[in-house]
Amino acid sequence: MNASVARLRAYLRQQRHHRAFRIAPPAWDEDQLALLERAVAELEALRARDGADPGDGDEEAGPDAPGGEELDTRRLTEAANNLWRAQKKLERAEGSSKEARQAGRLLRNSRTALDEAGLVIQDHDGTVFHPGLSLEALVFQDDPSLSTETVLETVRPSIYFRDRRIQMGQVIVGRPVDQEHPEGDDHA
Repeated sequence: MNASVARLRAYLRQQRHHRAFRIAPPAWDEDQLALLERAVAELEALRARDGADPGDGDEEAGPDAPGGEELDTRRLTEAANNLWRAQKKLERAEGSSKEARQAGRLLRNSRTALDEAGLVIQDHDGTVFHPGLSLEALVFQDDPSLSTETVLETVRPSIYFRDRRIQMGQVIVGRPVDQEHPEGDDHA
């Protein structure tokens, strides 16, 4: 595409918006543009050499793993989910035997070690819910004992690896009963 046509299209795209929200074109001289183009070309060459796909951000943690090897976040997520489920089962287990207490302690120690390594498993039970949270609400249930929307149950925990979410949590949300939502009416 011709550079002048590209500039015209960019100008017209900005004109669609109110003046306060328009973004001015960058004020770069030719030397700065040439430097930017070289940097982009170098990055693309590195990406091609390493075989990295920029769209794969959710599948692999990248080369920041020890020794430069890539981590498979899908397998980390699976392991974290299994650890979380095992802890939940032990918490619900009736009559705790000595073996169950030991297993619980080992699971807690494993979870602590993973937290320290940067893999955080976040359970949402009992937290206040609002639509801005990065959670998937599977079901809304009316609950007359609640005064605010609250997570009743975590179906799947949120999982973060090195401050990057690798799994969005899924929850069941309880909400106070009001006139808009008749009692017993479940909404998904």
